[in-house]
Amino acid sequence: MIYWRWFLSFLLGFGLSVGTNSVVRAEPPETAPAELKALITQIDTTANRQDNEKIQSFYSSQFVTADGLTADTMFKSLKKLWKSYPKLKYRTELQSWQKEGNNWVAQTLTTIEGSSSQERQPVQLKATIKSRQTIQDGKLIRQEILSERTQLSSGANAPQVKVNLPETVKVGQEFDFDVIIQEPLGDDLLAGTAIAQTVESSRFLEPTAIELDLLQSGGLFKRVKAEDKPQDRWFSALLVRGTGMTLITQRVRIQP
Repeated sequence: MIYWRWFLSFLLGFGLSVGTNSVVRAEPPETAPAELKALITQIDTTANRQDNEKIQSFYSSQFVTADGLTADTMFKSLKKLWKSYPKLKYRTELQSWQKEGNNWVAQTLTTIEGSSSQERQPVQLKATIKSRQTIQDGKLIRQEILSERTQLSSGANAPQVKVNLPETVKVGQEFDFDVIIQEPLGDDLLAGTAIAQTVESSRFLEPTAIELDLLQSGGLFKRVKAEDKPQDRWFSALLVRGTGMTLITQRVRIQP
């Protein structure tokens, strides 16, 4: 049984986001105010320095995510993450923005890469998150993750995989969750599993137990039916061979 800590959305939360039903037209990034562009750059720079105290100055004390994560929980999570991954690199691109009253709403794409502090078998992390946030008086007050994928790999020859999984589905819709090994296994045995979990704030700091099964084919292939009510779900696949392992997690948004 393998235990893996879920540190997904919060570790990538330096894009900009908020859920809104507004029909205000989003503007292209080149027209964004200089103050907004500067704020995004400053947050990236501070995250790359892993300055937990400074990063807090960019967030309102009332900050909350659509997943129910508060500012306090997020900063505690980041402190643990940065201790395990001391050299993460953040890169955020502004994709669009709009003005809503006195607030800015901006959508960005954030990429994070780095390795863990383990000496014998470090874990490589690569993640991308698309998000939308509201900024009020120069501080982030709310965030919604629009899409995310995180990949962790370790070992001399971790499985190279391709994932077929939609980012959004309708309630009750059936869809495929396929994780395909892209290179020959040779004489290697392959073990793995796939799981789905509801995205909720309580899971950000809690480890999850994962039981592995011996696989007879070069990957995992599942037919899934979406829940009957709107929600976000994490779909994860863990594949282990003699020379390494790969864990991929992707968010799927179940919409009305």
